[in-house]
Amino acid sequence: MPVLALDPIIDDPGTRIIVCCGAGGVGKTTTAAALGVRAAERGRRVVVLTIDPARRLAQSMGIDSLDNVPRKVEGIKGSDGGELHAMMLDMKRTFDEIVEAHADADRARAILENPFYQSLSAGFAGTQEYMAMEKLGQLRAKDEWDLIVVDTPPSRSALDFLDAPKRLGSFLDGKFIKLLMAPAKVGGRAGMKFLNVGMSMMTGTLGKLLGGQFLKDVQTFVAAMDTMFGGFRTRADATYRLLQAPGTAFLVVATPERDALREAAYFVERLAAERMPLAGLILNRVHGSGAARLSAGRARAAAENLEEDRIVDQEAGKAGGRGPGARGAASPEPEPEPSESPVDGAADPANRPTVEQLTAGLLRLHAERMQVIAREQRTRDRFTALHPEVAVAEVAALPGDVHDLAGLRAIGDRLTTGTSPGPA
Repeated sequence: MPVLALDPIIDDPGTRIIVCCGAGGVGKTTTAAALGVRAAERGRRVVVLTIDPARRLAQSMGIDSLDNVPRKVEGIKGSDGGELHAMMLDMKRTFDEIVEAHADADRARAILENPFYQSLSAGFAGTQEYMAMEKLGQLRAKDEWDLIVVDTPPSRSALDFLDAPKRLGSFLDGKFIKLLMAPAKVGGRAGMKFLNVGMSMMTGTLGKLLGGQFLKDVQTFVAAMDTMFGGFRTRADATYRLLQAPGTAFLVVATPERDALREAAYFVERLAAERMPLAGLILNRVHGSGAARLSAGRARAAAENLEEDRIVDQEAGKAGGRGPGARGAASPEPEPEPSESPVDGAADPANRPTVEQLTAGLLRLHAERMQVIAREQRTRDRFTALHPEVAVAEVAALPGDVHDLAGLRAIGDRLTTGTSPGPA
């Protein structure tokens, strides 16, 4: 399979946006942060935009909390002016900023205080993804950063991030919204008189279904937002084209598990259909072994041979002697050597595991590890057989969670080696 080389991507001044996408729980946030740290320490001014509500990114970067304003990350060893900033999307605040920027003071106040707007901006389906597009467009328009790294929302329905402009357009172009906007668009008394008859019938029916006050709030909101709807569509379309441009690189993030790679395959196919520039697949938490030549079967057989050669005293729970002469009964407990006395801090020989027991346990652990490796390789090979053109970077599993800049640097090193993982 082709190897994904990430350093050339993050070093290229033509790369202005990196989008990390994938299913939930595969390490998108950590990947985005690690790429941001590495790019900054290689001389670029970077901002990482996370849309994940989890606070892991802030904690790993030594920041108490992230909000809608980029915050500089201290401790970055950047060269040639490299810096790292990080922020977490505040969906409602971004919506408020749009209103404040594109409406006069009186209309902005009317919109912000409208109950329907407050519900829409806080949790309307698709609003988070759309506001992510808005924030990305704002960051790119400022031209303050060399590179923007986007950690997309965790979503099981795949590329909601890309669907947001279309869904917003469908909402704004829907019959319900058009009916509510109609009174402001029809001129003349005759037209208004005719329309008011129909509107009275409609609002009477909807009032019974939705509640009169709610419908009034919606109508007030639509009337105030009327002049802004076109701007939403225009900016969404512009950001969508920006994502298709050569300066953008999409990275699909997955783990070597069947469900995660099935989602990754869907992402790859969807990005191709949308003509989005896919850089490759990052396969996180891949297991390896420094003793890969010892197969699982041979390790289990060796463990069984070691265990069969010893006798266990079922009453005392002690390991007995080895060999044919010891199979009838347990061997007497040996006297401790002087060097094994409690004064020397050694364990009681009666309870201490034998070398054979320890070796057998390690062999069984190795057998389990080799089974995991084989399963991961089969799963990866199925993906690469379906998508042989997709370059892959494998990231060896770490023994613990990433919680600081040193951990992010370690992930960055593993991301950019471009080789299969070693011992983990």
